[in-house]
Amino acid sequence: MYNRKKRLFLTAVCLSLGLLTGCNVGDTKNYKQAAQDLEQGNYEAALEEYETAISEGVKPAQSYRGAGVAKLKLGNYEEAITYFNDALKCDKVGKALKKDILSYRAVAYLKVKDYEAALEDCQTLAENYKMDADLYFLTGETALAMDSYEEASANFEQAYGEDATYDRAIQIYGAYLNRDMEADGTRYLEAALSGTAKNAEDHCDRGRVYYYMDDYENAESELKQAIDGDNTEALVLLGMVYMDKGDSANAKAMFQQYVSQAENGAKGFNGLALCDIEDGDYDSALSDIESGIHVAGAEDMQSLLFNEIVVYEKKLDFQTALQKAQEYLELYPEDKTVKKELAFLKTRV
Repeated sequence: MYNRKKRLFLTAVCLSLGLLTGCNVGDTKNYKQAAQDLEQGNYEAALEEYETAISEGVKPAQSYRGAGVAKLKLGNYEEAITYFNDALKCDKVGKALKKDILSYRAVAYLKVKDYEAALEDCQTLAENYKMDADLYFLTGETALAMDSYEEASANFEQAYGEDATYDRAIQIYGAYLNRDMEADGTRYLEAALSGTAKNAEDHCDRGRVYYYMDDYENAESELKQAIDGDNTEALVLLGMVYMDKGDSANAKAMFQQYVSQAENGAKGFNGLALCDIEDGDYDSALSDIESGIHVAGAEDMQSLLFNEIVVYEKKLDFQTALQKAQEYLELYPEDKTVKKELAFLKTRV
């Protein structure tokens, strides 16, 4: 459960390829709105708008690409690959756009465990483009999936050498964590801490790194400094620190403060639900989850829906838990934890 919380918290970092929203954007209303929604994480709306643009013949390559990214973010990986293939078949696919599409398609191939196809895209990128930190990371992640550990390590070192930031260190750590190789990723977290914080955002990033390293004392210190500098994201991180320390009261206070201050309070509602689960207040947990679902983007939705299954199971409402697990797996079919949970729930109804 602990590593799962880390993995869910890392999702946004580990899927963060750059969005090319400015590639020859057309004048049509749907296309412009789609690009805006994609950038803001409104993936279902973006998908609908890109599909309208495709049907109207507006910027076909960019529209197929946008629909593919939306499908990828929504967890529909096979359909994302189809859209990326359609984009690459279009006329006038510029070099920068092709690089972007190939990168996203490689990520989608990784998600469906078609590692050879992902590797082929990485090789095409290496042959035709100057390698940068994103491409080194993508190639390293592909190599890691194929158990080519030395190649993965070499590419991750190149990625961090090109981009020695907190985000990159956390991204590499997340790749190793997802392969149950946390120790291999920790050295990048340690490297990221070798510098000093210059502002509230740096303190927040350092607090995040210490949290992943289970160093709660230093995490708390850094995050409090970030909060003093009006960094809102530090509130939810400090809430997670307090939760792992068993301090539910202070954790709730942080999550409630986040809900009141953040533009989107989904992470705060999810944190409150986790506190309620720890306290055995399952009805309050469901209420918080419902509130979070109403405002959640794609990245936060998975964690909220997972915790909803947990709550119903703890309430011994196995029938509803089974239904929620089945609905969850329609959205996130690759989640092995919920697959196992579904098998268990079937023995209880």
